Amino acid sequence: MRNWFSFCERDASSSLRLTRNSDLKRINGFCTKPQESPKTPSQTYSHRVPLHKPTNWERKILIWSGRFKKEEEIPETVSFEMLDAAKNKMRVKISYVMIALTVAGCILMVIEGKKAAKRHESLTSLNLEKKARLREEAALKAKTE
Repeated sequence: MRNWFSFCERDASSSLRLTRNSDLKRINGFCTKPQESPKTPSQTYSHRVPLHKPTNWERKILIWSGRFKKEEEIPETVSFEMLDAAKNKMRVKISYVMIALTVAGCILMVIEGKKAAKRHESLTSLNLEKKARLREEAALKAKTE
């Protein structure tokens, strides 16, 4: 009996010790790693991709992005990834159009500025003419009153 108590005392004091990562381990060989309970998923995971029924606007985006040629080719449901890819492609195309319009606007303004320079028009001369006209109108208004 005494032997059994000393065995339990030794087992209780030496079998559980803190390791470097602060997990409790059993030293006597029963456990080498802290056991984690297997996580049961709350929902069953299926390998199917969730599908989405596209709206009329999203159907147009799918056609404009070049994914489908005709509206009849678009399936009843499409994946979110396909729809996101089509939207991203449209964003890039719209960005390219905006860049082209900005460059065209800049070139147009340079051309108009050079034409105005040939006519000897500048913002300073236009502003001085406008101020002179306003002074004349103010002088005529002061005479009539």
